[in-house]
Amino acid sequence: KVDIATGSVKQQVPVPAPYFAEGLADVGNRLFQLTWQHGRVLLYDTSTFGRVGELAYEGEGWGLCHDGRSLVMSNGSDALTVRSATTFAVTRTLKVTMGGRPLGRLNELECVDGDVYANVWTTDDIVRIDMTSGTVTARIDASGLLSPAERFGVDVLNGIAYDPADRTFLITGKLWPRLFRVRFV
Repeated sequence: KVDIATGSVKQQVPVPAPYFAEGLADVGNRLFQLTWQHGRVLLYDTSTFGRVGELAYEGEGWGLCHDGRSLVMSNGSDALTVRSATTFAVTRTLKVTMGGRPLGRLNELECVDGDVYANVWTTDDIVRIDMTSGTVTARIDASGLLSPAERFGVDVLNGIAYDPADRTFLITGKLWPRLFRVRFV
């Protein structure tokens, strides 16, 4: 947990070895955290960050968001998997297309008003995906967020969070020096 105004860490919990953590979603009083290649979702209490359980899944875990009813998961492919927020069982799979072609490398996810926003791994693109059809309905170019000097030594765009209080998005990346509050238009 981070203080947005200052960037200071207020609360944290280490991810146990041998896991590499990826997507994280808040579901009521629990946090669901994917492991990249171990097929486990780690469950934490939102208040204490204490571990409260663990569930299994097949494949890789990249991104995760909660739409208010279900969890939506990415695995780096052109498919999003919709899962039960209770059991993590698959309820449906949705193929994602942009311009009529499959769009792969879907990574970090954020569920907002019936759509899913996903960054496309190794690019500065964020796409808005209609969860009924799987069609990309918008592409956001985030390449101008960092200056050329700030880009030195950083990795990929890899963080999207939505703030419903003011309808803005928080955008960042791996090793990025800053977090950006933006409004998509």
